[in-house]
Amino acid sequence: MGNIINNLRKFLLNRNTVTILAVLAGVIVLWFFYNMTVSNAVNPQRVPVATRDITATEEITSEDFEFVEVNSEFLKNASVITSTSQLVGRYVKNETSIKEGAMFYTSQVVDREDLKEREQEDLPNGYTLYWLKVDNTSTYANSIYPGDKIDLWLRASLDGQIVYDEFITSIDVVSVKDSNGQNVFDGNEVRTPAWLSFAVPTEMFEYLSWIEYLNWDLYPVPRNKLYTIEGAETAYSNLALNQLIDSMVLDINN
Repeated sequence: MGNIINNLRKFLLNRNTVTILAVLAGVIVLWFFYNMTVSNAVNPQRVPVATRDITATEEITSEDFEFVEVNSEFLKNASVITSTSQLVGRYVKNETSIKEGAMFYTSQVVDREDLKEREQEDLPNGYTLYWLKVDNTSTYANSIYPGDKIDLWLRASLDGQIVYDEFITSIDVVSVKDSNGQNVFDGNEVRTPAWLSFAVPTEMFEYLSWIEYLNWDLYPVPRNKLYTIEGAETAYSNLALNQLIDSMVLDINN
């Protein structure tokens, strides 16, 4: 027994043996760290991807994404959202969209209070946004687009007499939205128009508000593309209608 221990001690103390064991230990250590690095690099991580095309200003729900596995190394250099708490109830940022199958990037998703209303941002000084309730028929089968210039006709009933005439010309259409406030022409989904927004001088906005209060009707009338391109200033067509509204407001205030 003693001879075996002595021989083992001599073997372990041998310079060549020590060298071989040191090299072997180094190889094992290098293999261990290499294996850990490779494992971490290829270790898949679950991330949400869109189940449909989600357009600008749309709210994200739990039905709008599913999970896929991607290389975790990729996520180190990409601002990709990995948590559902960062998606549900939030909105797609203005002027962007998320395609079906795409990952959600932090730059594309915002909270509701951070969602900018482009309609308000782009208004000229002295102008106010007016919303007119419409439908598919009054928009001529949804043929009125943002950027078009249209006219507004007024229809009123006074003591059994019908007044129907052009009221304002060359009004800028800012947006067309459905009943949920979604832009009708965003994405490929067919949406029914429910509201048109116009940019009008504040004085005109007051007249339009009084027409709404009097329960009179306003009808949008589209014109050809040249009408839009020429870009005439927004103006009243018939000052007699303004005088009529003024007299009605005077009677109400008295």
